[in-house]
Amino acid sequence: MEVRNSQNGSNSTGTCIKEDDMYVNTLFYPIVYSVFFIVGFPANCLSFYIAWILALRGNEVAVYLVNLCVSDLLYILSLPVWIQNSLRPHVGNTLCSLTYFIMDNSFYIAASFLCCISVDRYFAVVYPLYFATLRSVKFAVQMSIVIWVVELSLHIIYLYYEDMLYSFSEERLCDNKPPIPEKVAIVNLIRCLTGFLLPLLLMFFFYMRILKSVFASTGTEDSEKRKIMRLLFLLLMTYFVSFAPYQTIMFLRSIWEPRNCAFAEQMRHPYLLSVALTTLNSVLDPVFYCFMSESAKNEIKKLQQSLKGKLKNMPFKKSPSTSTVHTVSLNQIHPC
Repeated sequence: MEVRNSQNGSNSTGTCIKEDDMYVNTLFYPIVYSVFFIVGFPANCLSFYIAWILALRGNEVAVYLVNLCVSDLLYILSLPVWIQNSLRPHVGNTLCSLTYFIMDNSFYIAASFLCCISVDRYFAVVYPLYFATLRSVKFAVQMSIVIWVVELSLHIIYLYYEDMLYSFSEERLCDNKPPIPEKVAIVNLIRCLTGFLLPLLLMFFFYMRILKSVFASTGTEDSEKRKIMRLLFLLLMTYFVSFAPYQTIMFLRSIWEPRNCAFAEQMRHPYLLSVALTTLNSVLDPVFYCFMSESAKNEIKKLQQSLKGKLKNMPFKKSPSTSTVHTVSLNQIHPC
């Protein structure tokens, strides 16, 4: 989230907008973020538990899902700070800047792992007998480490380029004071193209290839094909609806807002609404990437039975596992 103090502006304070939008800050943000936190935190915790169990059993794509859950949980855990910052008194400068750093990185880290999941599902469906090395738990762990290191390192480099790194604790990087400085605008454009548009195009390409393979399969029932098509559509639309408005507005702001207070005023409300919309992705990820799969449903049932058994002080009996064989099935698309 590119929400930081401005260095270039038209008045003595270096900002365009003198007062915050009280309706958004004191009503909209607290209500929306509270709902997202109440729903998203337990959902991501349960998704993390399921993905962790499956990863321990050798499911390589569950490794990516574990990391996606960690990224989403970091995002969700930052919401109480944003709620407090919307009210009075504001949080401290260091906590404010640290929360911005966590939330902003969560956007792009999540996008990276969503791409990894789409690539893995592409290999699993289109080339099930090949690329065994790329579809191993070891490779998934190595790729996950690379993604975290690269994303965090890039963000630190961006902060240094924007002259924000050394003032990390002194300035409130989470405060939005338009207009956007020119250096920040350049970074925004880079991240819009590489952190949003490129992952979107990659996911679209791999999911369309999966869909083509599914419809070419004579052994897959028509009902199963329709389910797969709906799932892939939901995955793409969730990512697009959550991030496209924010990234589009940031792209436009980065082009026209520097030294332009009139444009900054016009984009103020759309920008604030788009920021809140990005949280939707962290809430829906567990639903579409985990809870809809048969493996996840089985693990949830086992967890429920285990809890009931402990409450009744009775031994827990595992239900027999079942497997369904299809040329291409919905379970092959689900990460879990």
